[in-house]
Amino acid sequence: MKKKSGRPQKLGDLIQRELSDLVQRELRDPRVGMITLTSVDVSPDLSHAKVFYTTLDPAHVEEAARGLKRAAGFLRSQLAKRIKLYTTPELRFVYDESVERGDRLSRLIDAALKPRK
Repeated sequence: MKKKSGRPQKLGDLIQRELSDLVQRELRDPRVGMITLTSVDVSPDLSHAKVFYTTLDPAHVEEAARGLKRAAGFLRSQLAKRIKLYTTPELRFVYDESVERGDRLSRLIDAALKPRK
């Protein structure tokens, strides 16, 4: 098994911090609203970054996805000004279902452990 390099992971963490700040302070699209960036996976050649996000309201996911897709170019250009790289990774936003799935599993476990009357 090929060992993963630490550089994509470190760059992903840096991109996550910077993008979180940019979304909070610079992005004026009302469709995006309150999102949380959960993680960033950067490709080994550092040319693509998959940005995972969650929303407080599950009904807001499609609207946030459209807003983030539209803002991807702006966010990438602002990221390029903050992080000095040869090329700034292309950003792709993906809804992170793991939080929602974990909550559902937790409720199922709680229901299974609840004493029956």
